[in-house]
Amino acid sequence: MIYILYNPLSNNKNGENAVKDVETLFAGKENKKQSVMSLKDAKAFFEPLSQEDEIVLCGGDGTMFHFLNDVYDLHPTQKMFYYAAGSGNDFAHDCEEAEKYMDKLIPLNKYLEKLPVVTVNGKKSYFINGIGFGIDGYCCEVGDKIRAESDDPVNYAGIAIKGLLGKFKPSNAKITVDGVTKSYKKVWLAPTMVGRYYGGGMKVAPAQDRFNAERTVSSVVWFGSGKLSTLMKFPKIFTGEHVKFTKCIEVRTGHEVTVEFDKPQALQIDGETVSNVTSYSVSFN
Repeated sequence: MIYILYNPLSNNKNGENAVKDVETLFAGKENKKQSVMSLKDAKAFFEPLSQEDEIVLCGGDGTMFHFLNDVYDLHPTQKMFYYAAGSGNDFAHDCEEAEKYMDKLIPLNKYLEKLPVVTVNGKKSYFINGIGFGIDGYCCEVGDKIRAESDDPVNYAGIAIKGLLGKFKPSNAKITVDGVTKSYKKVWLAPTMVGRYYGGGMKVAPAQDRFNAERTVSSVVWFGSGKLSTLMKFPKIFTGEHVKFTKCIEVRTGHEVTVEFDKPQALQIDGETVSNVTSYSVSFN
């Protein structure tokens, strides 16, 4: 049996359309469809499954975030696949080149074998892409408000540009990587990444390898630059070339990262927004 778990709210509330595409990929095989939002008890869902059963998750990065936090500690052994059906699809971007992942299934099991943990306001969560703190969290927060009021696609790049022009106010920050603390002024963004992409295709940590032998994450900080300078450089983040601006961008790798801002900011975890946050910690051991 093929169990297709889909998120009807993904891809600007068009998530159910992906089910037909998945059914085509499994033509001739019996399947059962279920909204992932109705999956209240993951353990109860997996217990009756046989080893021959297969699971396909259809949705975006937020769907993946909620699913992996439901099932990670269960260590399911059935074959699981991911079908990219979100608006950003950063996880899929990190798995393969864009022209290769569309309309195809991504084997999921190996990506759920070992994941980092983020702690925010005392709550721990696994994540598969990255943590955004600063203007990236601001963009998710504004995007959520727009999505609540309209069915139109959210233009995160446009939100970021408006934020850089004045709506977003940078903070000062202390960032500790494996016990070494550094202070930064005027921080625009301070993500910690296990993958390379976030924000709908921003290659914020181009050298990060989620399967690196040391099992480290990348802490990226953009700091010290003015509005105009940041705005002029910002498009380079989509190709990963922004890291060449070493006077205002620093990348550090490690197993444990703590980011502390001097005033509350919105934060995003794999695209899921948490408002009014002053710090977060990541561990990857």
